[in-house]
Amino acid sequence: MEAMDSAGAGLGAGGDVFFILMGAILVFAMHSGFAFLEVGTVRHKNQVNALVKILADFAVSTVAYFLVGYMVAYGTTFFVNAAVLSGAETLDGVEYGPQGLSLVKFFFLLTFAAAIPAIISGGIAERARFWPQAMATAAVVGLVYPFFEGLVWNGNHGIQAWFETALGAPFHDFAGSIVVHAVGGWLALGAVILLGRRAGRYTKDGKLVAFPPSSIPWLALGSWLLCIGWFGFNVVSAQSLEGISGLVAMNSLLAMAGGIIASLVAGRNDPGFIHNGALAGLVAVCAGSDIMHPAGSFVVGAVAGVLFVVMFEACQRRFKIDDVLGVWPLHGLCGLWGGIAAGIFGLTELGGLGGVTFASQLVGSLGGALYAGIAGFAVYGLLKMSIGIRLDLEDEHRGADLAIHGIGANPEADVPQR
Repeated sequence: MEAMDSAGAGLGAGGDVFFILMGAILVFAMHSGFAFLEVGTVRHKNQVNALVKILADFAVSTVAYFLVGYMVAYGTTFFVNAAVLSGAETLDGVEYGPQGLSLVKFFFLLTFAAAIPAIISGGIAERARFWPQAMATAAVVGLVYPFFEGLVWNGNHGIQAWFETALGAPFHDFAGSIVVHAVGGWLALGAVILLGRRAGRYTKDGKLVAFPPSSIPWLALGSWLLCIGWFGFNVVSAQSLEGISGLVAMNSLLAMAGGIIASLVAGRNDPGFIHNGALAGLVAVCAGSDIMHPAGSFVVGAVAGVLFVVMFEACQRRFKIDDVLGVWPLHGLCGLWGGIAAGIFGLTELGGLGGVTFASQLVGSLGGALYAGIAGFAVYGLLKMSIGIRLDLEDEHRGADLAIHGIGANPEADVPQR
């Protein structure tokens, strides 16, 4: 009987390890979605840079999160022997989980952390210097993001206890509408503003000059990859087989559909709006995907789809903020809406599971946006003052592909044919 119990316990741990690992792989695959969404949106002379940035930022994020970030968020380091890391031994009473459970959790949470620079990358495309951005990635993933992550998801510094006492419930963000998306989007806003507009984007009298996307198919592929991986992003946020819920999958699906339909109408059939509308819905549903009714999730996604279309146009035309992929409207504003919406559609009165209050969601969401906005201006402001963050005009005109990487997206076409 003891042998059977032991086998069952091992199977449970092994199942969780495999479950979280599959989620980590799905979210890792989303980074290719970030890459191809940017590749299709930027001009042809900047496609290589988009691909290299996303991959290089993931590597820098891995090192920064391994060395510093995970410890800041969860108080756990990995500087012990492999036997302890794998769960075969304990050290000073500290367990890392059986069968390497803590290690796959690190992998899964790393993919969330690395999404922050991937989000920022889309906003600063076509005119940012490469190495200063890599340095910003290290600072953001090593310190800025994990500090806030730990406040919300690990209860650090008593913040969640204060929310519960003062506002009636802890701040609820199941899969990162605020922790990941709003933080990434509001960090990006500071970077975009400090970088300034791309050369030639506006005429002398302030009129917008069209910079058409280089490839709608690549843009669409990026959106599809992100949509598929998002079900790992949201569902596997349960981080155990015991905690998995089909409600999260259903809510994600309905919010995505709401975002698509709303952006289809509000964006007047524009393919860029439609493919980003799906992402807007998914961004917004993350926070309350485990507690909302599917009908509420559809409404949340639909509002996000309209919000993205309206605010993307406003940024480019009215505010003249040259956010290339619209990451502040998409992640910053739709994420902010999602965090607040969890305090509306998560209430039992609207068919939700409860356990949230509007006050806690409003204060937590606005607090996250404020924190990230200040941090974005601080990180990129320091880099701008010290080493500079923007390509010179000649390199920007040539394009980041040739200026930074010395090769274009179609090298054979750049070689004179005999």
